[in-house]
Amino acid sequence: MPAPAGYPVRVRGDLDPALSRWMWIVKWILAVPHYIILFFLHIGYAVVTLIAFFAILFTGRYPRALFDYSVGVMRWSWRVSYYAWSPAGTDRYPPFSLAVDETYPADLDVDYPETLHRGLVLVKWWLLAIPHYLIIGGLTGAAWVADYDDADGMASAMGVPLIGVLTLVALIGLLFVARYSQGLFDFVMGINRWMLRVQAYASLLRDEYPPFRLDQGARDAVPPVVDTEKPTA
Repeated sequence: MPAPAGYPVRVRGDLDPALSRWMWIVKWILAVPHYIILFFLHIGYAVVTLIAFFAILFTGRYPRALFDYSVGVMRWSWRVSYYAWSPAGTDRYPPFSLAVDETYPADLDVDYPETLHRGLVLVKWWLLAIPHYLIIGGLTGAAWVADYDDADGMASAMGVPLIGVLTLVALIGLLFVARYSQGLFDFVMGINRWMLRVQAYASLLRDEYPPFRLDQGARDAVPPVVDTEKPTA
């Protein structure tokens, strides 16, 4: 039977070809109702992850209802980010829903694991994920801007998230030329996809270690199909 092999966290973000030149200036304000709801949803997300930790430790399973809730919160957060923050790739207002919506330009899904390693739950979210945390810190950390004050001869620095700088450059380009740079979009999507894969791993949703790979573009690359019934030469 042909079996596709790919990472079980899929992140989609289809760039709207008719983005408004200026709407990105106010979308972060329009998304305030989502921020309020997500604040409470993430409290539940933290509680659910803690419950799942003990469930996996003792049973080797992530309770399906709790799993669907956690994935739903990640999905909702990703849609709001895609709309209002990074990469701000659509003007369509995000739905107030945890469920999959194939009609919305942004979506996220995680395959449900029937079993999870009971021992890994003790170390993967903090110890094993450290290399990814360091890389993500480099990709999304601060781009330092120095400021020198002649009055007192003191130098200071201000940190600006790199992913925010890249998104802002793309949006300023959109404002002036009515076109979102495809290269910047693909790169920012790659950063977001990497972060979401690591989040799913650190949140105990999957045991598969995230790849050290910046998979750019609107959709995950379609993996080759492997026929498991055909003997290899």
